[in-house]
Amino acid sequence: MGIHPLAVVHPSARLGQDCEVGPFCVVEQDAVLGARCILESHAVVRRGTVMGDDNRLSEGCVVGGLPQHLQSRAYDGGLTIGSNNTFREHTTIHRGLHAGAATIVGDNNFLMVGAHIAHDCVVGNNVIMANMAMLGGHVQVEDRAFISGAVAIHQFCRIGRQCMIGGTARVVKDVLPYVTIDGVSTYVVGLNTVGLRRGGMTVQEMNELKAAYRVIYRSGLTWREVLERLAAEFPTGPAAEFHRFCVNTKRGIVAERRLPPGATIKLAVTEEAGEGEDRRPQSKAG
Repeated sequence: MGIHPLAVVHPSARLGQDCEVGPFCVVEQDAVLGARCILESHAVVRRGTVMGDDNRLSEGCVVGGLPQHLQSRAYDGGLTIGSNNTFREHTTIHRGLHAGAATIVGDNNFLMVGAHIAHDCVVGNNVIMANMAMLGGHVQVEDRAFISGAVAIHQFCRIGRQCMIGGTARVVKDVLPYVTIDGVSTYVVGLNTVGLRRGGMTVQEMNELKAAYRVIYRSGLTWREVLERLAAEFPTGPAAEFHRFCVNTKRGIVAERRLPPGATIKLAVTEEAGEGEDRRPQSKAG
């Protein structure tokens, strides 16, 4: 274990075997670090933080900070971090808001520069958050989700497993598992096919996901009818995740960008349209 002489480690902090603490780092009282954790210069681990093995905190990271909330009281909640996570420069993770509550981060996650996880969030395993991605309070992120740069996710939203959220998206509703969110419009634009194939999804499983996706977004059914069909037609396999996720939504789900057949969209009227020609700026979609 190597603690730089310019680091400040409280005597009650517990550091596992072979931890490295760089210059100007601070590890507060009662913080717990597993084996082989690395804290680079100016990283801060606040009190009440418990982390597993093989975590790396780059320069300027602050984990276990107080919630940014008017009701926050000093050191009520906690922060639990799993193992083998990488937090790049200036990542911030806040503790739970109330006594007995905790922000939870799983294993094998990669948070890039300036990523932020607010109080009481639950982040699964193998999640990637790109530069400046931000989670509001109480957000839940399931395994293998990819959140691109500068994405802002509203508090209490749920982010489904293996979805892909494009850069700068503003997410205010739940994001279904396996889908792709367009970063400009923040609408669903289909399944995350590239990520699913890389994750080992079979052709049969992909076909079932596509069929379930059409039930949700293109069947024209009521929400109750959608849930009933999902439960009846996709009881097992990855497609069953859609029913599990949808039946528990409280904020609603992000809509699809594609317009339904027969919808009217406006097109620009060109100057070349001759006299007497139909200049109505409408066209049928689908």
